[in-house]
Amino acid sequence: MSNRYDVIARLTAPGEPFEIRTEMVHGHEMSVFRHRQQSLLELLDASRLFGDAEYVVSTEHRISFSEHYRMVAALAAALRERYGVRPGDRVMLLSANRPEWIIGFWAAVSLGAVAVGGNSMWAAPEVAHGVELTEPVVVLADEPRRGLVAGCGAAVIAIEDELWSLIAEFDGAAMPQVDVAEDDAAVILFTSGTTGRAKGATHSHRNMIAALWFHLLNDAIAADLGHPATGRRYLLATPLFHIAALHNLAVIRLAVGDTAVIHLGRFDIEQVLALIESERVTNWGAVPTMLHRLVEADLSGFDLSSLANVSVSSAPSSAELKARLREAVPQAAKAFGTTYGLTESSSAATLATPAELSADPETVGGAVPTMQVRVCDHADRPVPDGVEGEVHIRGPLVMLGYWRNPEATAAGTASDGWFRTGDLGVMNAGRLRICSRRSDLILRGGENIYPAEVEDQLTQHPGVAECIVVGVPDADMGQAVAAVVVARPGAELDEEVLRAHLEPRLARYKIPTEWRIGTTPLPRNATGKVNRRELEVG
Repeated sequence: MSNRYDVIARLTAPGEPFEIRTEMVHGHEMSVFRHRQQSLLELLDASRLFGDAEYVVSTEHRISFSEHYRMVAALAAALRERYGVRPGDRVMLLSANRPEWIIGFWAAVSLGAVAVGGNSMWAAPEVAHGVELTEPVVVLADEPRRGLVAGCGAAVIAIEDELWSLIAEFDGAAMPQVDVAEDDAAVILFTSGTTGRAKGATHSHRNMIAALWFHLLNDAIAADLGHPATGRRYLLATPLFHIAALHNLAVIRLAVGDTAVIHLGRFDIEQVLALIESERVTNWGAVPTMLHRLVEADLSGFDLSSLANVSVSSAPSSAELKARLREAVPQAAKAFGTTYGLTESSSAATLATPAELSADPETVGGAVPTMQVRVCDHADRPVPDGVEGEVHIRGPLVMLGYWRNPEATAAGTASDGWFRTGDLGVMNAGRLRICSRRSDLILRGGENIYPAEVEDQLTQHPGVAECIVVGVPDADMGQAVAAVVVARPGAELDEEVLRAHLEPRLARYKIPTEWRIGTTPLPRNATGKVNRRELEVG
């Protein structure tokens, strides 16, 4: 009986549909799928063939593939003719998840423009930084966020109503015909900054097509092993400004004819379970916090029989959580696998099958086809199996770089096109274990938080002499944000004062929920650096 790796070898062999060959990419030899599309525009054009099948569904809209194509063409015409959007211009999407976000993304891409995924949880200074960095011509914003971009210099389109008026006005317009190169930028997504400001990870059409083909190959492997994919309906409950929802769900569903079922509003497990039942959702890629709430919920009142596959993304998950998930939804968790990736890798860099997870619950698997993974020392030299080091990745999934930040791009780039992830891991027989995510990084509910970003804002309070921010264990969110603050002599500081100082400056999820405020200086090592391990918080 064939196993997964035998099937991969056969499907990717010369002359096969998923043939992998070596090509030069940005001056380096890399493995690529030979028969791939050259741009996202090809996916959009081909999506018309799915006709009246549902592409995007929410409690407010049901949009077929043919309707979506028509809407995208109309909005693209409006952006071009009314607002002057041209190839290479940026179009920012600043909204909570909704079907209009997806329509806006495809309209921008169809013009050869660069879609910018603004974080819908940003506070005003963070929005201002994103706008200043990317200089969008147009911002598509929902009502809670329009005030944050008023006067930003870009045209602002109300996503709830004005967008639909434009679609109606330009209905019947032909899809734009533009020339797009494979390595042209397609989207900018933000990743928290190690030095206090978010960086714009810039993904090319090549990157996003490589992500698509990773998923297409997985579908072909499953079909070869007797598990064909038909009639799938994917729950979209993670933010569209992340790769998990955009690259690995919304874009893929358009290419293969599946349905994306969007959960609107804040995550509520009972609402999500009801949506799974009513829309007969078959697949759910969730962050660990969502799955934790799933296993804690009373499932007896919901029909989850349609749910055939659950996977975890965006953050590490414990072996205990995986075990509880298998008990809660056995029909879905039987196919439970896991991946390792990051915003800069566009999609998964490694994948662990259910069998591999069963044998080693801590593994994140081996490199996916077309990608390479290695573990290196501080001089970028590969280390032997079993030795901890920094995880490096290389392949067509790795981003172009950080938008208008050559210093950060250079800092993350090793020789020969390898990307330094900053994560620590150990390799054994081609299988990776992650020991810790990027130095000091806090992972809260699937969102990355760099302490420096929070510390920078805290130290701007006149009563704060010094501070440090760390992650502490949290059963629901994975980690919580904790702060140790040293007050200046005579300053009257408490949690309420400091939260009030941070609220207009940072996204809510970055604001500490646990505090220790005092006058004792922070512990430091011989070099003067704060020793985080000696801190006691909470």
